[in-house]
Amino acid sequence: MVFLMWLFFFVEASFGVNWSFLGIVPRTSQGLVGILTAPLIHGSIPHIVSNTIPLLMLGTILYLFYKRVARAVFLQCYFFTGILVWLFARNSIHIGASGVIYGLAFFLIFFGFFRKDFKSLILSILILVLYDGLFIGVLPSSSGVSWESHLFGAGVGFFAARRYGKLKRVN
Repeated sequence: MVFLMWLFFFVEASFGVNWSFLGIVPRTSQGLVGILTAPLIHGSIPHIVSNTIPLLMLGTILYLFYKRVARAVFLQCYFFTGILVWLFARNSIHIGASGVIYGLAFFLIFFGFFRKDFKSLILSILILVLYDGLFIGVLPSSSGVSWESHLFGAGVGFFAARRYGKLKRVN
């Protein structure tokens, strides 16, 4: 995913292509494609960098420690977040991977609490310490930030943690 994000960004910057039409535009037919493409589109270097680092870190932790559920969790965070943004977000163009990031982070935070095993609890605490500002990010702030993606991603991650926290084997 990170490779595709940077590929889109490189093409946009190098050839002057504006990919924003591939974002999620809630409740419009043209915005449906954004469910698939919006996480790959970024508006600036700071935007893509601020999504790349946590996506690599959280994705690595997810796939390293929870192999059996990692793909399902990632896909749920990717697609369900996009669907919820399309259904319920304000009328704007929503781009970026932060909804996926919030989904992964909230999964990793709450999974330990639902699972109640030492390793998962340590990972939960680690993510909480590293990303202590996540909970504020689900609130409306700047008009240029899709707090809806953050909120819906967090919800998807929470419910995925609740669902998979009951499984006997996850790695």
